[in-house]
Amino acid sequence: MTAETLMTAETAPRVIPLKRKLTPGRWFRETGWRHVVGIVVVAFAVFPLLYVLSASLNPTGTLVGSNALFRSIDFSNYVDLFNLPQQPFAAWFMNSIVIGLVTAVGTVFLGALAAYAFSRMRFTGRRVGLLSLLLVQMFPQLLGVVAIFLLLSAIGDIFPILGLGSQLGLILVYLGGALGVNTYLMYGFFNTVPVSIDEAAKIDGASHAQIFFTIILRLVAPILAVVGLLSFVATMSEFVVASVVLQEPARQTLAVGLYTFVSQETSKNWTMFAAGAVLSAIPVMALFLYLQKYIVGGLTAGSVK
Repeated sequence: MTAETLMTAETAPRVIPLKRKLTPGRWFRETGWRHVVGIVVVAFAVFPLLYVLSASLNPTGTLVGSNALFRSIDFSNYVDLFNLPQQPFAAWFMNSIVIGLVTAVGTVFLGALAAYAFSRMRFTGRRVGLLSLLLVQMFPQLLGVVAIFLLLSAIGDIFPILGLGSQLGLILVYLGGALGVNTYLMYGFFNTVPVSIDEAAKIDGASHAQIFFTIILRLVAPILAVVGLLSFVATMSEFVVASVVLQEPARQTLAVGLYTFVSQETSKNWTMFAAGAVLSAIPVMALFLYLQKYIVGGLTAGSVK
């Protein structure tokens, strides 16, 4: 290339492509429709929450009087919840917290033991066992309500502490379904932990129990938090089995107890029911926010082998 050609190339005016004018129609076709869909989805999800919160602040006691959002703000429903001797909301709240936490801890512990065995040990029937856990979970617990009632009724004749009306018996029923999808989810996460860590610990003389409790559990903390949260949420919202097992008002859980506010035709109080629903959501929300940092990592890492 000669000097004249180089000077001509350097001094030639640069051609800047013209940008197309962003018209409203073009903006809507490219990105605007996404905003519309997002707004509709958010409104669809948030409106029920706002309606329940508005109803809990309305003293009328009916759903019709709560149609206008936040027309009146009164905290009398929250005060009355703790002043009804026939409907002990405080006892229901504590029962749900205790049963939910114990069930969550037991579910995590049993699921972790099973997942470690399936991930690290090789034995006959291992693959069949994993598939069986998934197949069993295809049948909802609702199908076994009659069997659970008869079983607890028979057990209560021998061990009353585990029979009908026993919170410990309800916890054992929940723990009976601890294995399944949770174990399979943990199994996928356990497989992401290198086996070389176990081998190095075995060379130092560590047993399977020492490896599990001192090494593996610390490395799989995210999936433990996820399974514990899912178990706690499921236990707090479970109604069918709890309504069959627990009959005494003082022993019932929130899901069963709150139903009494709207179950009787002549004494329905929807606004007090809404106030109880708002308070019952606080523990779940608090635990979710506390474990939020583990949720994404635990679910994504446990979803692949």
